[in-house]
Amino acid sequence: MNENNKKNKERKRIAQHYSGEKDWLKWGPYVSERQWGTVREDYSEHGNAWDYLPHYHARSRAYRWGEDGLAGISNDHQELCFAMALWNGRDPILKERLYGLNGSEGNHGEDVKELYYYLDNTPSHSYMKMLYKYPQEVFPYSKLSEISRSNSRADPEYELLDTGIFDQNRYFDVFIEYAKADFEDILIKITAFNRGPESATLCLMPTLWFRNRWDFGLVKEKPSIILKQQKEKYGFVQATHRVLGSYHLYFPKPDRILFTENETNNERLFNYPNKSSFVKDAFHEAVVNNNFGFLEGKKEGTKFSPLYKVQIETGKSCSIQLRLTKNVFRKNPFGAEFVEQFTKRRREADEYYEDMQHSISSNDLKNIQRQAFAGMLWSKQYYNIDIPQWLSGDPGQPEPPESRKQGRNHEWKYLNNADIISMPDKWEYPWYASWDLAFHCVSLAHLDANFAKNQLILILREWYMHPNGQIPAYEWAFGDVNPPVQAWAALKVFEIDYQNTGKPDITF
Repeated sequence: MNENNKKNKERKRIAQHYSGEKDWLKWGPYVSERQWGTVREDYSEHGNAWDYLPHYHARSRAYRWGEDGLAGISNDHQELCFAMALWNGRDPILKERLYGLNGSEGNHGEDVKELYYYLDNTPSHSYMKMLYKYPQEVFPYSKLSEISRSNSRADPEYELLDTGIFDQNRYFDVFIEYAKADFEDILIKITAFNRGPESATLCLMPTLWFRNRWDFGLVKEKPSIILKQQKEKYGFVQATHRVLGSYHLYFPKPDRILFTENETNNERLFNYPNKSSFVKDAFHEAVVNNNFGFLEGKKEGTKFSPLYKVQIETGKSCSIQLRLTKNVFRKNPFGAEFVEQFTKRRREADEYYEDMQHSISSNDLKNIQRQAFAGMLWSKQYYNIDIPQWLSGDPGQPEPPESRKQGRNHEWKYLNNADIISMPDKWEYPWYASWDLAFHCVSLAHLDANFAKNQLILILREWYMHPNGQIPAYEWAFGDVNPPVQAWAALKVFEIDYQNTGKPDITF
């Protein structure tokens, strides 16, 4: 064991978490990049998950089982979420989530058609960094779908770069960084670079919202986000939830303050009257169509965003800072302490990886491994499904078709998942797979052995396993057979943990 590990601040945070001293993993990158098209959100008669809730519907329909967003974070039960939204002044919709193909569109399966990179992350998520490349021209949604659908399986995959959308470097590099001053005090920094040949406009919309459980009859008390204060230089909202209590999002003075409700736009999707004009996709109407009138005067809701419209010169950048916290600040929350904490967490992330990679001499290999680990840590996602309720439907919604009770996964009536799970990848739909999970745990054991051990144990719990002893495969068909690699993974995790700590966890 490297002696420096004993002084490592990141390792101390992990120790604090598992001792129960501080819940450093309460907040993390648990929001999926896309929730639309998943089996969980499918309430169709014949189980056509990809067609039932497509990307076209995603901006307008409140999800039942999970949320999505760009570089999103949430608490570990995903009641409250934060993510980025962008608009280049030309797209027909806001960029709130990743676009991709479903299984019937792409010649190579369900594939995200975006450019995004997970650059850094630590096991406690004390520091995280992601890059999203946002084109300055109209995003080629239709072109990607049409060409991919027409190509044969023998053709190479048609990617976003193939459309020419990034020619002449006409795009923004949008970096999203998080640093935890404490386990419920999260510093946020958004930096956008104009890589194009001329000045360009960008709308930055950091968004805070509650997952909708009230419309499904699951909670009686609706949460709220309320504007509490707007000073000359900054303001803040208070997000109040029956279980979570209150959080505050501090933000610098914006061009506009926007509130709406995270509720389905029934009128747009189903030609059925809405309760009000304050629906999930109201920001699309306001920003894209420059129609802010119907939002004027609204100072509370379940979805909130300060809007920053910036003109960025070629080769230049623009940056904004936010703070999501339990604390209430009487002075500027973005002062010297904010900068110091951000710098400190970055430095501690460097120290953590320097300790862990002390036996690697090549800087290139260190960088490759560190970014690979970042991808693993960013892929920890909140996963929720209760098969009995999924089959029978919710009290606040229409009853699912009768065929559903004999359809997909109907034999898994004991399965009830609501956990943070390592997902197979982020370019596909968010779902866990027991086979993939076993391999993930071997890698994650180098970072957080307790998390890896708990994941392997979790998949064997009685609320995951079938009564006949079968381990769930994946949500498309929990009853499919996977290779039996859990025992091998448990042994490897044990060995890695023993090597790093010098203590054999025989109980595990």
